Amino acid sequence: MTAANSSFPGAWRAALALGPSRPFLTYYDDHTGERVELSYTTFDNWVAKTANLIQDDLALGPGDEVAILLPTHWQTPIWLLACWTAGVVASVGEDPAAAERAAAVVAGPDRLQEALACKGERIALALRPLGAPFPSVPEGFTDYARAAPAQPDVFTPYSPVTADTPALVADGGGWTQGELVRDAAEAAARWNLSAASRVLTGCAYDSRPEIRAALTSELAVGASLVLCRNVDPSRLPGRMASEKVNARVASLAGGTAGAGGQENGTAEGTLGVLPVE
Repeated sequence: MTAANSSFPGAWRAALALGPSRPFLTYYDDHTGERVELSYTTFDNWVAKTANLIQDDLALGPGDEVAILLPTHWQTPIWLLACWTAGVVASVGEDPAAAERAAAVVAGPDRLQEALACKGERIALALRPLGAPFPSVPEGFTDYARAAPAQPDVFTPYSPVTADTPALVADGGGWTQGELVRDAAEAAARWNLSAASRVLTGCAYDSRPEIRAALTSELAVGASLVLCRNVDPSRLPGRMASEKVNARVASLAGGTAGAGGQENGTAEGTLGVLPVE
């Protein structure tokens, strides 16, 4: 980690520079038959639009918290990286107080009732194929699919984002951007990830170990992800071959102790990335 990429805006720019046209995230939902492929450039555009929405429409800045109540979906990592790009804190997990405490909440259709506890801004994501909006906007919410497209394609923060900027609340703890970026780089090295890695995952991004294994460690080296929801096991072998998957997020339970005496070197939990044999 260098001074230039000690926060997520810098780390993302470094990954983007390795090849903007490369795929960053390919998403499958076996219930709907949906497949979405986002290049680094396209993902960057979504992040910029969402960060502008956060900064300008929601009027949030460093220190403000956004509760993310989203499932395994291609728009979930966009919201995480957009929060970090804008310098705001992303809150994930099952903490019932998160929505009530947060300055804004982002929720999928299954968690709108929970999101009503937020006294600030409420954003609803329909999570429909092709990013389509709700047929009817839920009362008390702004429809992300209607608000995001109008945002600028380039984001400039009003306040600088640094390594010391708070970034994540999860699992009862909190971390700065510098801590998460450093942790991601160490994990990527430990798991032998590189820009050529194509990682299969079904993570929901609702804990720090999931975010590390299925987003930030790949971002640290410019790798790419194949994110699957509602998985049909019979389709996985063909999908892994067609998508050239060479690694997968998996449980590391039963592994050997790593740096600092922690299992496989992870700070908590036993989730990591293993090569595909």
